[in-house]
Amino acid sequence: METLIALAAGALLIALGMRLIHQLNAQHDARIAAYHFSDPYPAIARPPGHSHRSSSGQAPSRRRTGTWP
Repeated sequence: METLIALAAGALLIALGMRLIHQLNAQHDARIAAYHFSDPYPAIARPPGHSHRSSSGQAPSRRRTGTWP
């Protein structure tokens, strides 16, 4: 009888742990879906006028020395 109760308690704890992990994963998925990290295809999906500026025509901010760093 005691073995049966221990098995039932173990199964209940496993089920509660699975439920908790499922809820935490659902919260995490919702949080990730709400925050857009970046454009999926920046070269294609970026609206006109929102492209990155090219460095041509601008003076370099640091001189090249030919050595590392």
